[in-house]
Amino acid sequence: MGTACSVDDTQEVTRFNNLVIADEFDTPGSPDPELWTFDIGTGENGWGNNELQYYTDRPENVIVEDGVLKIIARREAFKGAAYTSSRIVTRAKFEKTYGRFEAHIQLPWGRGIWPAFWLLGGNCDEVDWPLCGEIDVMEYRGQQPTITHGSVHGPGYSGGNAITKSYEIPNDRFDNGFHIFGIEWGPSYINYYVDDVLYNQITPEDVSGEWVYNQPFYILLNVAVGGSFVGPPANTTQFPQTMLVDYVRVYEYE
Repeated sequence: MGTACSVDDTQEVTRFNNLVIADEFDTPGSPDPELWTFDIGTGENGWGNNELQYYTDRPENVIVEDGVLKIIARREAFKGAAYTSSRIVTRAKFEKTYGRFEAHIQLPWGRGIWPAFWLLGGNCDEVDWPLCGEIDVMEYRGQQPTITHGSVHGPGYSGGNAITKSYEIPNDRFDNGFHIFGIEWGPSYINYYVDDVLYNQITPEDVSGEWVYNQPFYILLNVAVGGSFVGPPANTTQFPQTMLVDYVRVYEYE
């Protein structure tokens, strides 16, 4: 994986000004049911990644308070799992083709902690993963608190063969404060941003299989524990670990 890159003359950049949806997480309680629903349980094979947590919709794991969404990973025995957390999704409630998708997030930290802000193709129930496509706006290994990753997974380039690039924040850590993680997605490119830095562009020429990013995708926010990307928590990993989300916004592609 590379680190930060600068914009060059070959990269396509479009401005996205028309706000389509925004959740500012100003209403205390459960996430807005008009926009969000929950993935519950351990999934098949730990959600396909050997993850260790049981996802719940309990306020102990997901709650809006103090003007932010809190997704909280806990070390606790629950329905056969050793950890709990939450994963909220906009599936069947908000799905969109193209646009600027961004979230203002403070990340947790610690070995084995795996937070993510990502998108899945709305046809996943029909064609399954990775044929539906996956856009990882931000995923992060808690043991590397200065580095975040942006990726796509699709047919012929998924899992360990995803098209990905990393960004290392200079002189800071992602658990020290809030940062904007975003993509700007058009018909022939996906641009990846941290704050105001464009650090990667992925185009159809970059993928080794079919470009499946011309259909509606939905949003996911979660904190996984363990799994193939991060490995298990260490004995020294502190719990609970909380991802704070100040807002999620989506702007129209023009």
